[in-house]
Amino acid sequence: MRTSEVGAAPRARPKPPSRPAPPRRRPPKRANPSARLVAGRLILVALLVVTGLKLLTVQVVQAGELRAEGDKQRVTKVPLPAERGSIVDRNGTPMAFSVRAKALTANPAQISKKQGPNADTRKTQIAFGIAELTGADASRVYAALNTERPYAILVPQVEPSAARAVAERFPEIAQEDRESRQYPGGPLAANVLGVASWSMDQRKLHGIVGLEAAQEQLLAGTDGFRVVDTAEGSNTVIPGSERAEKPSIPGSNLQLTLDSDVQYTVQQQLAAYVKAHGAKDGSAVVLDAKTGEVRALANSTTFDPRDLAAATASELGNPAVTTPFEPGSVNKIVTMAAALESGVETPQSVLSVPDSIKVADRVVHDAWNHPTQRFTLTGVLARSSNVGTLMTAQKVGEDRFSDMLAKLGLGQRTGVGLPGESGGRVPPRDTWSGSTFGNLPIGQGLSMTVLQLAGMYQAVANDGLRVPPRIVEATVGPDGARAPEPRPEPVRVVSPQTAQQLRQMLVAVTQDGRGVQRGTGPDAAVDGYQVAGKTGTAQQINPACACYSMSDYWITFAGMFPAQDPRYVVAIMLDAPTHGQNASALFHEIASTLARRDRIPVSTEPRPMVPLVVP
Repeated sequence: MRTSEVGAAPRARPKPPSRPAPPRRRPPKRANPSARLVAGRLILVALLVVTGLKLLTVQVVQAGELRAEGDKQRVTKVPLPAERGSIVDRNGTPMAFSVRAKALTANPAQISKKQGPNADTRKTQIAFGIAELTGADASRVYAALNTERPYAILVPQVEPSAARAVAERFPEIAQEDRESRQYPGGPLAANVLGVASWSMDQRKLHGIVGLEAAQEQLLAGTDGFRVVDTAEGSNTVIPGSERAEKPSIPGSNLQLTLDSDVQYTVQQQLAAYVKAHGAKDGSAVVLDAKTGEVRALANSTTFDPRDLAAATASELGNPAVTTPFEPGSVNKIVTMAAALESGVETPQSVLSVPDSIKVADRVVHDAWNHPTQRFTLTGVLARSSNVGTLMTAQKVGEDRFSDMLAKLGLGQRTGVGLPGESGGRVPPRDTWSGSTFGNLPIGQGLSMTVLQLAGMYQAVANDGLRVPPRIVEATVGPDGARAPEPRPEPVRVVSPQTAQQLRQMLVAVTQDGRGVQRGTGPDAAVDGYQVAGKTGTAQQINPACACYSMSDYWITFAGMFPAQDPRYVVAIMLDAPTHGQNASALFHEIASTLARRDRIPVSTEPRPMVPLVVP
């Protein structure tokens, strides 16, 4: 052990190392209370400015747009469809009119969702129930239900009472207001009336063909509307919320010159005659001899507007005014009228008529073989001699013949008031060649409609004054005011004396003499009356060779009765009958019915017999 020496001084202890002193922190500066207040105020002002600008934008700039968007959610403009006008005949008998109806609709997808595994059973029950209550086809109703669409039309139109019965039994079935077009005569004058059907786009009836389409603006009227509030998310009208209303204006009624009874008779007789004679088609027109008003306009091919789905495009047409044909010998009155009016010939003039005649580069024959014979001009017409007619036409001259065609209305529309009317075709005068004048006088090389044919003979029946035919007699407005259709300006074709001479010549066509004294149309004669008329036969074009057919013909007849003071003019065309190529017997049927119906007094005078061929 180590000890310290005695007397030695004590040692000093070493000092511990010193630690550096921590840095001194400055106390934080206190914020200025007045500066903080200014900043807050600036932020508040900025927010107020932004809010004000937004409010200004909403209330001023976007006000109209936002208001419109809001109105869409609660305001509904409910259309008020105008009631369609009726079509009546000259006696006021309804031929087309409208009634209120309902459409039955459903949401097949919703029915499936609600019924689940029982959906098919429920849909079957609905289909058969609707068929029972409305007479609809159950299979069609089921087919409409058997989809997953949100909307399906089950029955387009039913009576409101039947719709109510369906709704009571089947709450799933909804109803929509409809307007049902009624055609009480079915096919009666269907080619004239046309048809109107419900348009889903327009939510109203719309004319498709015929007068229903041509007179759409007059018949349809003007729709109105009602502004109402509806519950949000639905079309349910809030009671008492009506804001404004513009009433609809019903369409005007259309009164025709047709006589329903005459139309029915002619239509039935024509269809039976066409069928019996194996024709492809046929048309007939009956005019009032004095006024030119159409009393009947019939086609053998027609349709039932109550079953539009079953109609073909050809059945919807109206050939009597839209489809021209070559008329044949009925056109020979053009030559005769020009010859008598110009004084070139008289009914008693005698012509030595050979069996054939050469015109330019072609030879024209009569329809029967005969030696040169002495025909009166009446005999040329009554026997329908092509050669005698061309001999007379050469005396008349091309210019006078052309003028007579125009006066009789050929090559121009009649303006009858029916859609799709054709004016036929007459070759322009400056295009005629030598052979053209060998065709036109005998009714080949030009075309006309049955209506134009009737108009030609109306001029003869009306003492030489042609009144263009019309089928609209008047319109009757919603207020009941009747506005007669403006009458067409008559055209003087020939003098009354010439027209009377022509009628007597045409009476000879129907005389039943022996041999060469027999006219070509005695089957048209009606006991107790003098009938004036003309037969016609024209070759049709064979498309295979672009030449005239030797087997297919247009068969025509046009005439008037009683011949002394005609009441009616009748024109008929048969398209390629396979047997019995004569339309005069159909004229007889139509004229006989009209005479009985109107109780036209019979004549006590015997039918005149005039010489057609003289020694």
